[in-house]
Amino acid sequence: MAPRADAPVAIVTLTSDFGTRDTYVGAMKGALLSIDASLSLIDLTHHIPAQDILGGSYALRQGTDRFPPDTVHLAVVDPGVGSERRGIAIDDGRHRWVGPDNGLFSHVLRQRAARVHQLTNPDLQAKVVSPTFHGRDIFAPAAAHLATGLDVSAVGPVVDDAICLAQITSQRQGNELVGSVLHVDHFGNLITSVTTQDVQALGAVAQIVIGRTTITGLSVTYADANPGQPMGLIGSGGHLEVSVRGGHAARELDVGVGATVTITGTGPA
Repeated sequence: MAPRADAPVAIVTLTSDFGTRDTYVGAMKGALLSIDASLSLIDLTHHIPAQDILGGSYALRQGTDRFPPDTVHLAVVDPGVGSERRGIAIDDGRHRWVGPDNGLFSHVLRQRAARVHQLTNPDLQAKVVSPTFHGRDIFAPAAAHLATGLDVSAVGPVVDDAICLAQITSQRQGNELVGSVLHVDHFGNLITSVTTQDVQALGAVAQIVIGRTTITGLSVTYADANPGQPMGLIGSGGHLEVSVRGGHAARELDVGVGATVTITGTGPA
């Protein structure tokens, strides 16, 4: 399908747990470009931990909000590929999303305006569909067609019971807030469920306890601590992070995803 000469470039982002050693990502890009060679393909990340649906959902929530309207987000973290799980396309009024119905798009589904449809239209799929590679044969073609202007309703019937994972939040008791580690980034920073708003409600932070480590106060930048010293700060995604200056917090503090973090405040300012 040839785009109009005056049409803006259509953007498709790709997120997966495929890694970059094998050919899976390239094969999906080939499927996209075979439908519209003018597509702008952006790799969000392909290093979601294998089969980690919650991790994929976190990456999509953190990494997609700055893309322009009409961007299509193709995401594949799909341990149930080839099973009874559905493929879906979502239109939230600003972006569109394509992938498995397994909770990967939970943050989108919490928006009441989202329209969800099942991917059943055979004209929008490869002629031969591999039961082990729906990313290439079902999701990528659907994403390409949506990027070229197809309405989400054309992919198949309405879905009103798409899977939505329970939202992980922090719990407050008096001047104490208890959250958990959601993600460990490339630098070893421990990104928690505690948000900027949570911290502001506590007033000044007196201490942060995670694993066997106690941190006094809250830093503003990674340079505020001495080399090798643990610190807590609000990261660019609006969540409390626990870091070690010049080090790898997850390894050095022996803490990972799911670990509890407790913040004690002084009360509202």
